[in-house]
Amino acid sequence: MGSERRERMRVLGARLRALRADAGLTGAALAQQAGLGQPTVSKVENGRMVPSFDVLDRLSRALGLDEPTAGEVRELLVAVEAAVETGSGSDGDVSAGLVVDEAVRGARLVRSFQCVVLPAMLQSAEYARHAFLTSPGLDAEAVGRAVAARVERQSLLYEPGRESVFVLTEAVLRTWPGTPSLMLAQLDRLLAVESLDTVRLGVIPWRRPVPVLPRHGFTLCDRQSVVVEAFPSERVSTETGDLTRYEEMFSRFESVALFGGEARDLLMQVMREFRELETAVTR
Repeated sequence: MGSERRERMRVLGARLRALRADAGLTGAALAQQAGLGQPTVSKVENGRMVPSFDVLDRLSRALGLDEPTAGEVRELLVAVEAAVETGSGSDGDVSAGLVVDEAVRGARLVRSFQCVVLPAMLQSAEYARHAFLTSPGLDAEAVGRAVAARVERQSLLYEPGRESVFVLTEAVLRTWPGTPSLMLAQLDRLLAVESLDTVRLGVIPWRRPVPVLPRHGFTLCDRQSVVVEAFPSERVSTETGDLTRYEEMFSRFESVALFGGEARDLLMQVMREFRELETAVTR
């Protein structure tokens, strides 16, 4: 992690800690009122974890912050996220790859559109490893830490009260790293996730025209922020104009996607083709 980002995390944490002291609350009391775990509050205040915008808003409400002060701490978080993009070195690149993971942590509604790479929340460990290996200058240890964090974050998919909607182009299912075996395992995971009550998985088949040519993937977190995913890094925006545009774009892609049984049938079809490819490769 870059020194600039560490410093901005420290500043945000120190400000929240001071505001908690002003409110006369213990860390445990603040966590309870915000509906968070006490370790989360401790890590944020000590600059060891970046809160999502939803988590920060919960803390602000629990602290009873007025609008100017809530805006101040939100700007501090925006500064932390901006430091992810400008960081350098291997750890900085890994952090950039984990921006979307951090953003979705506190969101109750996540909507993600992808046109090349699978959504971070749906990636198997091996697929995620290949995704992080595309960042230059990463050592094996850094990649391992990033993959472990991503897989751990995916437990959010199973939490009651959360809703996740994923829309993929069929090209995502057919753009594959590694081996056919890797993709067979990955597609099997997609089938398992699609069956969850908390998840809707849609696929835009290549036989259907898209409403607009996609330029990159993006993830909407509640109705408060959007992570725009493009090379070489990810950008978090809380601007109303950006949110409105990406909300509309997601709705347009969602309207032409297959869901439910039709999506499962397409996944099974792609799996059959990967099995045929696996057989051809191993001959």
